[in-house]
Amino acid sequence: MADKPSRALVFFGDGFATCVDPSHSHIHSVASKSACGFLSLPNAPPSESEDERIVREFAHLLDACEAFEDVTSERSSLMPTISQRFMGLKAAIITNNPSLKSFGGKLGFTVFPLNEFNQNDYSLSGSSVDFVASELLKLLGFQDDKIIETSQFDLVFLHMGAGEKGEVVASDVEYMNALVGNVMDTAQPGSEIGCRLHLSLVMSYGNVGEIDNTQFSVLVSKDEISSDLSTLLPRQSYTLKGQQPRNDFRHHCPMLIAQWQHAVTRMDMAENFSFKDFKEHGGNLVIPADRFLHEVAFKLWKAPKYGA
Repeated sequence: MADKPSRALVFFGDGFATCVDPSHSHIHSVASKSACGFLSLPNAPPSESEDERIVREFAHLLDACEAFEDVTSERSSLMPTISQRFMGLKAAIITNNPSLKSFGGKLGFTVFPLNEFNQNDYSLSGSSVDFVASELLKLLGFQDDKIIETSQFDLVFLHMGAGEKGEVVASDVEYMNALVGNVMDTAQPGSEIGCRLHLSLVMSYGNVGEIDNTQFSVLVSKDEISSDLSTLLPRQSYTLKGQQPRNDFRHHCPMLIAQWQHAVTRMDMAENFSFKDFKEHGGNLVIPADRFLHEVAFKLWKAPKYGA
């Protein structure tokens, strides 16, 4: 644990998980330095629209499913803000999705439109990537390789994802790869920023309706279990909530997550940001997606010990 509260930057690529290829070297580099694993999600409700899926899955990351259900059913119960839930946490979300902007605003996030934030320039030119990476870090109080003690935000989400037709554009993944590389260059071990920045790289499979359920299954097959140990295999914790079983979750197509902070997060044996590598070498295995924000808030000193 760091001797001062961290500040967190979360890159979230909605639908990016199948689009990462060997050329995305910065994304793979983060995985090779990080604690890697999976975030499990529930099954989608019937007749869910793509826009509803995007918001629902993001709500799981925030452990805000009740708030999402209130919005979709047009109930008007009071939704606690993220600041009220996590000891005054100041959080922002950068996205172009209108529904996600609205949902984030109702939860107390400061919302920035990505296209305005990026001055409508999505080129991979050095000036564009440098500017956006610098602005992201500036929101967290990291400026000119120094730490400003009073930051505008403790947590910043950058959301990029499926377009209107549920498609991921290859240039979006390239752009996120470039941003990740720039941020990691700035937060090198030994720098002031490196010891205070908690970076999470999260990618989902988006709409999984046409994906082979067995191709990205987190279940351990019988062939992978030693016969001598088969009776000792425990029920995985992502299938439980407290002492109660989670009855509506899927074993396939979880979100992939890599988390890095110099001298704070452990490094496992994964070398590439891929389902196969995370399943075989990731140290975090599978946790429910709704536990993600609690873990991050703990690193920011905005929540009690995670898991306690």
